[in-house]
This record gives sequence, C-alpha cells and structure tokens, in this order.
Amino acid sequence: FASVVYNKPLNRAQDSCSHRCGELLGTCSCQVTCQSLGICCPDYKEFCLQISPYSGSLMGGKDFLIENKILNASSVLMCRFKKKIITGGYVAKDGKAHCISPLLYETGFIPFEVSADGGLTFPYSGTWLSVHHSKVSDGEKCTLVNQTKWQYYGTPGTDGNLTLTWAHQAFAETHVNIEVWGYRETGDSYTENWLADWKYLYTLAREIPNTGKFSFIPEPAEGSYSTWDFGILRITPSGYSDGQSNILSVWSSGHALAWHLGKDFRNDPNAWATAKCIEWDRKEEKLPNFVEEIIDCPCTLAQARADTSRFHTDYGCDIEKGSVCTYHPGAVHCVRAIQASPQYASGQQCCYDSTGTQILTGDSTGGSTPDRAHDWGSPPFMKPPRIPGFSHWLYDVISFYYCCLWSDNCHFYMKRRPSSDCRMYRPPRAASAFGDPHFFTFDGLNFTFKGQGEYTLVESDLTSLRVQGRTQQARFPNGTAAQVTGLSAVAMQENDSDVIEVRYSEDLNLEVLLNQKVVDFSEQRWMDLEGVFLHYTADENVTVMFSSGSGVEIRGSGGFLSLTVLLPEKFVNHTQGLFGVMNGNTEDEYTFKNKTTMPVHASHRQLFEFGAHWAVENGTSLFTYDTESLLNHFFYGEKHNASFLPVFFPHEDPADPLVKEMVLFCDSDPFCRFDVLTTRSLQVGSSTRRSHQNHKLLVENLKPVISCGWLDHPTNGRKNGTNYLLGSTVSFICNQGYELTGSKERICQVTGAWSGDTPSC
Repeated sequence: FASVVYNKPLNRAQDSCSHRCGELLGTCSCQVTCQSLGICCPDYKEFCLQISPYSGSLMGGKDFLIENKILNASSVLMCRFKKKIITGGYVAKDGKAHCISPLLYETGFIPFEVSADGGLTFPYSGTWLSVHHSKVSDGEKCTLVNQTKWQYYGTPGTDGNLTLTWAHQAFAETHVNIEVWGYRETGDSYTENWLADWKYLYTLAREIPNTGKFSFIPEPAEGSYSTWDFGILRITPSGYSDGQSNILSVWSSGHALAWHLGKDFRNDPNAWATAKCIEWDRKEEKLPNFVEEIIDCPCTLAQARADTSRFHTDYGCDIEKGSVCTYHPGAVHCVRAIQASPQYASGQQCCYDSTGTQILTGDSTGGSTPDRAHDWGSPPFMKPPRIPGFSHWLYDVISFYYCCLWSDNCHFYMKRRPSSDCRMYRPPRAASAFGDPHFFTFDGLNFTFKGQGEYTLVESDLTSLRVQGRTQQARFPNGTAAQVTGLSAVAMQENDSDVIEVRYSEDLNLEVLLNQKVVDFSEQRWMDLEGVFLHYTADENVTVMFSSGSGVEIRGSGGFLSLTVLLPEKFVNHTQGLFGVMNGNTEDEYTFKNKTTMPVHASHRQLFEFGAHWAVENGTSLFTYDTESLLNHFFYGEKHNASFLPVFFPHEDPADPLVKEMVLFCDSDPFCRFDVLTTRSLQVGSSTRRSHQNHKLLVENLKPVISCGWLDHPTNGRKNGTNYLLGSTVSFICNQGYELTGSKERICQVTGAWSGDTPSC
C-alpha cells in the first residue's frame, strides 16, 4: 500500500482503470481494495470485470456473463485469455456482455481481457477459474447413462442401446450436434516435444432435436478412429461447423471409449486388451522409474487423515461418504498425495482397511496404486504428464482397463504400479494457537500471549514461509471490551506464492482473501492457485497447502480463529517466531530474532515482551488493510499495542455463579477455565476446550510409527499376516511336499528390522 494515496487529497480527474486493473495509480486506485476504502478511480467498475459464473471446466465452452455495464448492442465483442486465446463474445438483448470460456490445458485463475472494438484494443480485464473436469458439478456435463455400460460395451454381456442426457435449457437452439473427441499425447516422453492434444474425431449425431436425451446403438468406428480409446463427447448447437473450437458446448465426462472401438475389439475384446496391456507394459519398461521419487505413504489411517498438508481424501474411496471403494475392494478410505513429485510429476495413493492398516498391492488387488501422472496435474501444466486429469487417464487409467477390466492380466499392472509401504514416511510436526491466544509450539511447549497487534507466528528461511497472526481485543457478552485478545486474522505466503488471508470481518463473518480479494466459494470449494492449494469445507474449515508440503488449517470458533501449522521434517532447525524453533528441544523455544533466548520458565511479563518482539512491520506484513478501522489500528497504528496490558491471572471467585458452571463445563481443562474467566463466556471456553482436544488428538495421531516393510511369501509357500508395523507377526507355511528352512515366523522389531531369517520352501 503506497501511503501516498491515503495522505494526499484525491484529485481523480485524470487517472483511468482502462488496461490498469489491479494497479495503484497516482490519484486513485484500480486495486480490489479500493471499493471498501472509497478510493476507486471513477471508471473502476467499467474496466475491472466481475463475472458470473466465475468458474468452469478446463474443457471450455461455458457461457459467462459480465456483470459490469460496458457496451451497446452494436459492439463487436472479443474475449482473449492469457493474452493469446481468442474466443467469441456477444451482447445479449438485455445489453449484457457474455464470453465463452476456452479449452485450456491447465487449472487455476486465468487472466482474460475483453475488446469491444473487434479486437483493436482490450481495455477490460478479469479472471476466470479453470477447474479439473472431474471437479465440475455433474449438472454442467451431459450424462452417460450407466457409464459402466459405455466403458465395457462390446465385452461379454454388454450390448444394446446407449443413452446420453443433458440439460436442454443449456442451448436456446432447437437442434444440436453430438461430437466425439479423442485425447492423445505425442512426441517423446519427458522431452520438450511431448505434447497434449484434444482432437475432434467425428460427429456422432447431426441436427437432432434438443430434447435433452439421445439413444443409439453404437457402430464400431471406422479406420484410424478406432485407435482412440480415451475421449469425451461434446454437444453443440447445430449451426456451428464440425469440431469448431471454443464455442458454447456441453461436455460429457472423460471415459474409456469401448463403445466406439473397432471390429477387432468387438470380435475378441480379451485378446485385443491383452495385446494392448502387453504393449503398455513394454512402453513402461523404457520409461524412468517414478516410484523412487514419490513420497511414502502414512503407516496408518489416523496418520493419513491427520497429515492434511500433504495428503487429501481420494474421492473414489471416502470413509465420510460410506467407503464406496470400487477400484480398491477391502479398503475403507484412500488418500492422495497433494503435490506431484518434483521431476516426473507423479502421484501417490494410499489405501487403508477397517483396522486402519495400509493395504498393499503385494497382498491384495485392493491395494493402493501410485500414478505416473498425478490425477490433478501439476504446475506449470500445459504439457504431459502435467495435464490435469487427462495425462493420468492415459498412463494410469486406460492401462487399468487394458490389463485389469477388459482382460485378466492385472499382474502386469500391479508390477508397474506397486504400493509404497511406509518405511520412509516421516509425519509432520504440528503447532497450534487458539482461544485467548494459547500457543502450542512444534516442540510441545505451551504458553499464553495476549498482546494486541500483528505478529510472526512462524517464518522459515528454507522456503520463505511466513505465517502471521493478528490479535484483537475480545468483547464480553454484554459488548464491552475485555482485557484479553484473540486471533482475528491469519495471513500466509511461501516463496512467491499467492497470499492467503483468513479473517473475521467486522460483522464476524469468516472471510478468505486471495491476494487481497475476498474469495467466493459458492461454485468451487477447492482451488489450484499459484504455489498453493486452498480447500474450504462447509463447516468453515480452511486448509492451505503449500508446495513444500507445509500447511495451515484454520477454523472459526467462538469469535476467535484457531489455527494449526503442519511442517514436514525438512523444516527442522529452520523455523522462528512465536511457534519457536522446531528441533525437538524446548529449551530454545523463546528465541529472539538476534538468536538470543529467554529461559523456558519466563514470567508472564517476560513472555509478553517476547511476543511483542515478534511484531511484524508494514514492509513485511501480508495483511490486507481495506477498511478505515484496519488502516487506523494496524497500518498507521503500532504493530504491537504497547499500552494494552492484559489480565495475566484471572481471579477465580468461589461466590461467582459463573465459576460453578465453569467447573462443571470445563472439567479439568486449564485453558477452558482461563478463557471462561477472562471473557465471561462459556461459548469461548467451549471452543477453546474443543481446540485443545483437537490439538492433543492431532499430536497423538502424528506420532511416528515403526514399520519393518512388506514381506513376500516364499516360493511354493504362503504367509499369514499383512500388517508390517511394530510388534506384528508374519508366519509362513510351505505347500504340501515342501519343507521350510529359515524362520517360521518373523516379528517386526523396534529397530525397524524383522526378526529371524528369510524363509524358503
């Protein structure tokens, strides 16, 4: 924030937001914060576009409305994405402008501009959110009725009619075409000339009535078309030419094109698929081994669900949704590694059974399989194997159809996609802050710091990670100010990622800001951003996942924020701030910027000084000051309010009726008791107690677990036991007529090694 804008009288005569959205100009602002501050240039709303809807599939073809009034009916509209992809636009009868979203090979916020003079100038600008095709709501796609039938068509027992349905009101026109598109990746793997391509193949049905339903009996595709086995259907108004790009469209989901494959598939699907499976296996043989560089799986389901900065629910097998795990029989929950691996952009998957034990492909076809191409794609996208969803289909899904679903050769697939066990997995460390701020450091020390201001919670020289917290004075239930504070905002960034801020607004609504702009989660709850993923749940839980594997979880509770920071092991000895130095030693938790330390048994007043020392400065603040009150209190005011003296020891008066309630309510939780007494609110006490319990449970779930690694059965024998963690036993039996040498049973020991010797029969 250049303070020049706030200090000089605004003379708004000359500056314009044309071509300048997001900038701070000499006399006024075109930044998103200008509206609440009342310093926008007069034409801000004309040039800086608001759109609805703001998101859609990366396949494109979605019509969105520009809410600003910019044009007249005679304007010739063009929309340009990323300075290069031009799509059509139009002005509707009501005078509102519309754009059509383009086919993109990436996800995330995409800048676009609009021209009203046929492409001479593009002064209007905004952003469009491109979304993974599987994460778009079903209502935006056309539906393959009984999708399994489409994907198994022509295999024994699957024939007859196929039906496609769609929302007919998506098109004003009376007739539509249905096209078949195929996806391929050409060139040499892992080189510059490796390219991704969606290609129009042929029109399945032309000029059919737009009734929202179409049924047909599929014919085997002719000639070279039958070599395309992964693709998608597109419905467009009939007036357009075949395969015309970036026009109003409704796409199906991507699927295995069994229904269109040629006569050779229909005549003998098993032989066709077996040949394809063996060909895939030979190709894999020549590709680099990606399994060596992907992160190991958490050892237990509890670890997997606690490590939220690095693993996220795999929607194909979710314990919260009834554990419908089609591809992983025997599993109750699977997770995927959030970040793709650094060199090969590969993905990890980890599945667990009802006892919380990892299921491995070495023991069961329900085991988790890693992915050569991460399902979500990965930055910088654009090229294989980083194309969201579709690279994954080509390397990891269609091959599963060849080997496991259309033929009985699953051993080929499992050999190339073996589960990772958890011998190398190291859980992250957690630090938390909640209530009338109570701090729990990475090394397990806790203290209460009730300063008022903006402070560094943790920063790291390893990845330039910064997490900052703002505390504001709490209010008693009657509205008067209490002499204590609580977290009201948290802002964070790593390297040059987008800046995320979570805060309570002045009317106590939880807001999430992305680069100073309030995020609307009405269409998408998961966002792929620059250097960071953002996830928002219905119960106002925000998870921020940075590319280093560090993450922050924030919950609104009882008018204060509670937050947890998770850091992987590589951050050991690389942190400082209120959450201390993460190194397993509590003696140096109270370390100042100049590396001097304060004793662990410091007094409340000394702790208050330690906290004040970590106040942020305007130059390094990540917060957004978009109201008069925030500017006055935190931008122009002190970053640490030295004149605010909190209550250090609340008085417990036995005659106080609240004390009786508190004792029953808080039980023995000291933080709950403390906060009830300082805020006179059982609600605050309740959320403090819940946050404290959550933190203890998280630390418990993230304790390291010793694994001795997977054991195979002996040739001509079998084994009993599929748990490879500390204390578990695996026993071995030989088939009839064979004799066992070596150990009959082996126990996983505290050293991480199995007892005894490898058995043979």
